[in-house]
Amino acid sequence: MTQANKQGSPKQASLRVAVDIGGTFTDMACFDETTGKISFGKALSTHGKLVDGIQNTLSEAGVDLTNGYLFLHGSTIAINTLLERTGAKTALLITEGFRDIYEIGRVNRPDAYNLFFSKHEPLVPRSLRYEVPERLRADGSLHKALDESVVRALARDLKAKHVEAVAVLLLHSYRKPDHERRVKAILQEEIPGAFVTASHELSQEYREFERVSTAVANSYVGPRVSAYLGELEQHLTQKGFGGDFYAVQSTGGLFPVEHARRDCVRMLESGPAAGVIGAQAICEQLGMPDSIAFDMGGTTAKAGVISEGRPLTTGSALIGGYEKALPIQIPMMDIFEVGTGGGSIARLELGNSLRVGPRSAGSMPGPVCYGRGGTEPTVTDANLILGRLDEHNFLGGEMPLYLERTQAAMDEKIAKPLGLDATKAADGILRIAVTQMSHAVKAVTTERGLDAGSFTMVVYGGAGPLHASAIAREIGIRKVLIPYAPGYFSAYGMLFSDLRYDYVRSVFRHLDDLSFDEIEAIYKGMEDEGRAAIGASEIKPEELVFERAADMRYIGQEHAVTVDLAHRFFAAKDRTAIKNHFDDVHAIRYGTSAPKEPADIVSLRVTVLGRMKKPPRNVVEAGSEQTETAALRTHKLVYFRSAGEYVSTAVYKRELLKSENVFHGPALVEEHASTTVVQPGDTVTVDLYGNLQISIGSDRT
Repeated sequence: MTQANKQGSPKQASLRVAVDIGGTFTDMACFDETTGKISFGKALSTHGKLVDGIQNTLSEAGVDLTNGYLFLHGSTIAINTLLERTGAKTALLITEGFRDIYEIGRVNRPDAYNLFFSKHEPLVPRSLRYEVPERLRADGSLHKALDESVVRALARDLKAKHVEAVAVLLLHSYRKPDHERRVKAILQEEIPGAFVTASHELSQEYREFERVSTAVANSYVGPRVSAYLGELEQHLTQKGFGGDFYAVQSTGGLFPVEHARRDCVRMLESGPAAGVIGAQAICEQLGMPDSIAFDMGGTTAKAGVISEGRPLTTGSALIGGYEKALPIQIPMMDIFEVGTGGGSIARLELGNSLRVGPRSAGSMPGPVCYGRGGTEPTVTDANLILGRLDEHNFLGGEMPLYLERTQAAMDEKIAKPLGLDATKAADGILRIAVTQMSHAVKAVTTERGLDAGSFTMVVYGGAGPLHASAIAREIGIRKVLIPYAPGYFSAYGMLFSDLRYDYVRSVFRHLDDLSFDEIEAIYKGMEDEGRAAIGASEIKPEELVFERAADMRYIGQEHAVTVDLAHRFFAAKDRTAIKNHFDDVHAIRYGTSAPKEPADIVSLRVTVLGRMKKPPRNVVEAGSEQTETAALRTHKLVYFRSAGEYVSTAVYKRELLKSENVFHGPALVEEHASTTVVQPGDTVTVDLYGNLQISIGSDRT
């Protein structure tokens, strides 16, 4: 929203509102810059009309949008549209002779002996892929001029076929995008209502398959995402919001909603990325440079890594799993996701084998215990049966749970067919879920050459603290941290996000022959572009930060490693320092390096950050090692596998715990939107900011 659209005096507006839509719940965090107060709201996601779920969270927390100056938003709508294949009818225009590269892909077969293997399925059928007469050489020079008459004829044909979106990929447009720009202009003239994406707008790197996949994905999700963001923007205006609306990118950075409506694919991992940003803020405050950010919600579990104080990012990702995935070539947080969440359905398959997920009960009908029509047991149902959730105190007592109904469903669907009782069946479900979720953590640590056991795991999401200790035991992690308000943490993390723009240029230079003046000019051009983008924003950041990186490889290698490069390397024109740094990063990633081998610089990367004012982290009331008597709500029976039975377990109210309090497992720590399970052998210390720092013990007593 522009300044001209703002209602009232913008100086009086003091609320920064952040909303994250998940598969089961929609979360809201609101920071009042005048009072310093942070408030939260949570409601079931309303998938028929997502805006309703957002308004429910605002209403629950009593947030008055007329006092808002900034609305931040992350949503699963883009990734769900892609994974569920519910996007627009999309066509592809591509350079003559290259019609099938989108389907051929990289010809990878990761599971060579799987007779049932199936490769990726393109989002655009072959009948809607069209060749455009034109050709540029690899250096951007003209080989064959663009035939505009053919493009116009194709556009009219697409219009007659009621195509809703079009992606354009012309070879080597990352060098010179003139042909792509012209094709897009013609399409917009001939099909005014179509959503059109040109590949150079999203990626200015080589690799035509990755670029075409990215452009197609953007066009495929574009109409739905753009319409949703427009609907939300209209709703905010109707509610009296006169501030600025920003979306969260997959990097965790913010960009204006008008950019989000055009580059929708940049929102694929917006919610999970915001959670990692929130974890980074906590780690910075505690002087904890290395941590794993683990988020478990109702539908999925996600993990990312913060190393040396910075979240690890990637220049591309495979959406939907390695075997059948389509690549997306944009900067994003390096996050690994598994289809295991609180709503993941447990079922018996061939041979009575028990499987958990990836199907989820979502918010409708939800787990059996929600009493909304669900009939298949889920991970949440298992936690209720084992005593880890309280049927009368879920969401602070606002949402009753139905234990008897849940036990009956567990008996019928899982326990009796397996010859077990409901307790053993529920425990089995959690053991499978924990093993699956541990794979997400291993994927971003062990498979990246990092020792997971040396990291602290920051766990959040409504369901994360229930399983934190068990996952840590599975992997060998000794320290777990449950942050403030874990059930709202992705929304809370958005309050710490900065304006962000990422740029990349493929250059292909031998490091030994590198012209620092040429490289400096390319970096400077990208930095100026980012400075202008942030300068055009209605939000004025406190400072600008420029971060440089390069994709490097040894000469003869195919794939590159992204290496962060300090400005001092270029100021000193120090090739040796750049090479040594690349060797070190390569050794961490792959366990080996080749210091005597020459290296290439493949692409140059720049991140431009506009640092935003951050909410303060208030300290909690000081106490002592003796846990407050008032914080102990009750004792209840909870099943722990290490004990083999239900054990009398202390239940604490988190809001009444004070800093320096220490207590031991077994225990439950309840708060409005989450419950932390402290297993026997674990020790919890409440730190200065109210975080629960858990030292993981041993199952052996």
